[in-house]
Amino acid sequence: MSNITRAQFLRGGWGSNKKTVIRPPWSVTEDSFTDLCNRCGACLDSCPEKIIVNGSGKFPIIDFQKGECTFCQACANACQYRAFKPLSEKPWQITAEIKDTCLSKIGVVCQSCSEVCDQGAIHFSLQMGGVPDISLDNTQCNGCGACVSICPKNAIKISA
Repeated sequence: MSNITRAQFLRGGWGSNKKTVIRPPWSVTEDSFTDLCNRCGACLDSCPEKIIVNGSGKFPIIDFQKGECTFCQACANACQYRAFKPLSEKPWQITAEIKDTCLSKIGVVCQSCSEVCDQGAIHFSLQMGGVPDISLDNTQCNGCGACVSICPKNAIKISA
């Protein structure tokens, strides 16, 4: 049997289609989070960006289609159940991934993702007589998700 959380087991999530979810920034490990979180909704209510939504089992997850994380710390501060790490630690270990359906990768000029990337992680290099090539510097990406909702092709995925 593969490594699954207790919550995934109870929901029947032991198959090969196990979906990885993104918890709010500063969340403890998945196993600990599902044990500690009581699903009170305080983190959802406190998020000014409204990107924290109820996921499976009403556990909070991040929906980058709704916007970006500004790392305001409101979610972690609102939690009374120790489901978040100290705020002095890095918020999370996630970064963007650009899929092959990206307009720039299929020959259409689009640079909307780089225009909203405050970290400068998404770059376009000019090509003679062609569409600029896209590249992503994962060392610069903080996983905020600003690039996700702006993409007209849903070609950007945030993952661990």
